[in-house]
Amino acid sequence: MVARSGAMHVARNKRRYVARSGEQRVYESVLVRRTYREGGKVRHETLANLSALPAEAVAAIEATLKGELLVPAGQAVTITGSLPHGHVAAVHALAAKLGLPALLGPAGRQRDLALALVISRVVRPGSKLSTLAWWGDTTLGADLGVAGASTDDIYAAMDWLAGRQDAIEAGLARRHLAPQANPSRMALFDLSSSWLEGRCCPLAARGYSRDGRKGTLQIEYGLLTDPVGRPVAIRVFEGNTGDPAAFTGIVEVVRDKFGLGKMVMVGDRGMITSARIDALNRLEDGTPRPDPYGWITALRAPAIKKLMADDGPLQLSLFDDQDLAEIASPDFPGERLVACRNPVLAAERARKREDLLAATEKLLAPIAARVRAGRLSGAAAIGVEAGKVISKYKTGKHFGLTITDGGLTVRRRQDQIDAEAALDGFYVLRTPIPASELDALAVVTAYKNLKYVERDFRSIKSDDLDLRPVFHRLEERVKAHVLICMLACYLTWHLRRAWAPLTFTDENPPPQDNPVAPASRSAAAQAKASYQRDPAGRPYRSFRGLIEHLATLTRNQVRFAGAVTDVPMLTQPTSAQREAFDLIGVPIPLMLK
Repeated sequence: MVARSGAMHVARNKRRYVARSGEQRVYESVLVRRTYREGGKVRHETLANLSALPAEAVAAIEATLKGELLVPAGQAVTITGSLPHGHVAAVHALAAKLGLPALLGPAGRQRDLALALVISRVVRPGSKLSTLAWWGDTTLGADLGVAGASTDDIYAAMDWLAGRQDAIEAGLARRHLAPQANPSRMALFDLSSSWLEGRCCPLAARGYSRDGRKGTLQIEYGLLTDPVGRPVAIRVFEGNTGDPAAFTGIVEVVRDKFGLGKMVMVGDRGMITSARIDALNRLEDGTPRPDPYGWITALRAPAIKKLMADDGPLQLSLFDDQDLAEIASPDFPGERLVACRNPVLAAERARKREDLLAATEKLLAPIAARVRAGRLSGAAAIGVEAGKVISKYKTGKHFGLTITDGGLTVRRRQDQIDAEAALDGFYVLRTPIPASELDALAVVTAYKNLKYVERDFRSIKSDDLDLRPVFHRLEERVKAHVLICMLACYLTWHLRRAWAPLTFTDENPPPQDNPVAPASRSAAAQAKASYQRDPAGRPYRSFRGLIEHLATLTRNQVRFAGAVTDVPMLTQPTSAQREAFDLIGVPIPLMLK
């Protein structure tokens, strides 16, 4: 036989056959053939008949004849590395969409580190050193070029960020407090505190702890937001700073550094005092300011009690048919007073008071028993023991103690209790804003919007960002740490709103016709809480749970057989992960930048 050369290939020949029944049948033969030329004509030589082989075997032979390299399935692809990607990609994408990188400052190493610190605080709040180690375990470190950063780099970036604070906050104020974005010219402000570890920070001091950490060194920080609670600025004060002093400090920032005039500042009772109000709109020489600030705050209990005394303007008969009434008093000239009564709040305060009174009596009962049994005697000794517990629940003013060398009598001061109970459920707001600009309902709504600042504090301190405790020693580092948490809260505020359809967040809270009444959840939010799953059968998640779910979207380094380089590829995202990116209006990115 003459040896012939030529390319081999797999040929498929089909024959059609019509049976007597009229049925059409197709027969296919699969042959291995060699093609060659002979005498100027193309000839085909059949080398093998593969028709009886399985289709997979035929496909393998065909691929081999085409020059493809076949390897075992387990060796075709190698994943050389895999890093969590979805959570940092989502937060980075939203930060870029909001223009946060440009707001932080000019592009460069310091900005990348600062941005990474903010994103890390949203995704995985922790100490700076643990964050530094974590960067190498996600795509954030590689894509922002911060995976190899040192502790000195971190602290240098914090110092750089602290130096940019005024510019960053001024940018946020232009976005959210300027008249174009904030026609009401309203801003919310409140003060909170967190304790510090260590004792060398110049800001550390002992003061009223809002964390319930009595006797610990702490710092105070005041948060300024727009009317819907979007963080704009934050200021850190010494731990013993009072609310009025903090309010004065933030007003100076808004007026002098942000250049905003004729604002309406909303603050809690005790923050906007009469002395602060008098100084608020006067220049240093005592003359009135040309751009006076308005304000909304609440009266303290003694002032409310005075309004109710001696047939004053605040009487219970005002609330027979309504829970809100506007009154006037010569003690507050040029101001409007909006009195509100919330029956639900009144009942809750009465219940709580009775519980605390009973708890105090329970603590005093063993001491009285010891006195009766003769195990405790002497007025001084009895007084010391009773004094240890009488004010534990801040109810000492409601008890009268009669102490002798051999006796202890405890009685409730019912007249004092009744006087306090008369104020249950009442609060009175004060403002100089005329009714033509802000009616009584709008005044109450504005004041109750301070709940948004409280929500931000919960996010910053515990729920999302874990600001406390503070471990930094230098004053500027403490301020930088708090600023990072505020910027992370800014991102979290937008993420919570965008991801409401995937979480238990109420997407459309029902509007309140009566702002005095307690807020209620929508039927859709109640259904979320009851059924736990959406119509597609996917579970609803908490905000933190959604972040953790996004972390399962990884970026893998894939190496194909015969290749010498790796190809980055994302795992197939779940429907919830796809929707999370759709809700913030960006596609799932392969690389952060």
